[in-house]
Amino acid sequence: MRIKRTAHRARTPGRPRLLAVATGLAAAVALAVPAASAANAGTVTDTSGARVPAAAGDAVLNAGVAGTAWYGDPAAGTVVVTADSTVTAAQTAAIERAAGPHAGALRFERTAGRLSTQLAGGDAIYSAGARCSAGFNVVSGSTYYFVTAGHCARAGSTWYANSSLTTLIGPTVGSSFPNHDYGLVRYTNSAVPAPGTVGSVDITGAANATIGMAVTFRGAVSGVVSGVVTGLNATVNYGNGNIVNGLIATNICTQPGDSGGALYAGNRAIGVLSGGSGSCASGGTSFFQPVIPVLNAYGVSIY
Repeated sequence: MRIKRTAHRARTPGRPRLLAVATGLAAAVALAVPAASAANAGTVTDTSGARVPAAAGDAVLNAGVAGTAWYGDPAAGTVVVTADSTVTAAQTAAIERAAGPHAGALRFERTAGRLSTQLAGGDAIYSAGARCSAGFNVVSGSTYYFVTAGHCARAGSTWYANSSLTTLIGPTVGSSFPNHDYGLVRYTNSAVPAPGTVGSVDITGAANATIGMAVTFRGAVSGVVSGVVTGLNATVNYGNGNIVNGLIATNICTQPGDSGGALYAGNRAIGVLSGGSGSCASGGTSFFQPVIPVLNAYGVSIY
């Protein structure tokens, strides 16, 4: 049954709008993805019979080059490797050497900027040390929460609706990062509204991403940006041992401060932002934690 918290739908003059940019919970939500190899879980075969060797993806992981992300493209029988501006020609050559006889299955793509978790200090939702974006508001029984990126949740134990940290939202109650990138924040201040919307879009359920799916992102810095899903079960090496698996790859531009923001398709929640590269001036690549495993992990529901 779909629950609507109508009391939070009305806009009250003078009341801070937590979800002014990314309506929904914003703190630490990384989706609990089943364990899989960086090569996208073994040899993948699509309906055309094309095969993606697991060893090619494993080689990228084992090379340990920060600033790389990769996912299998079964239709082409390749592993797509995205390399940011910090990755040198020598490092891409090292990845190819590590792949050995499977090097031919690697398809390298360059992206502007640097792949990073897109956390910054400044607006939308705030802790003492970070600014992030809200993802989706969720509910369990009569208790309301929001989900966001796990690296955000790790950065702050208490979240506020303003940069001066005077309008309390509530505490972080769960987080997972790295490997996954999700977290959960509980609403404890009844003065802060918690509508089941992202901007003006009423989010009524959740769905899994598919290749080519048209999606929209709403983040505190980049605002509303549209794009398509380009890959599934992607792995990103952010450096310093922070490797995240099971992500959704898109061609949407995101920027620091957008972390945790909402990815949706129509009225369905799809994921929350983990990280990306580039800017909305030059384009970029972004990666999202799928939301359904997060809902299952915490026993919460979209409303």
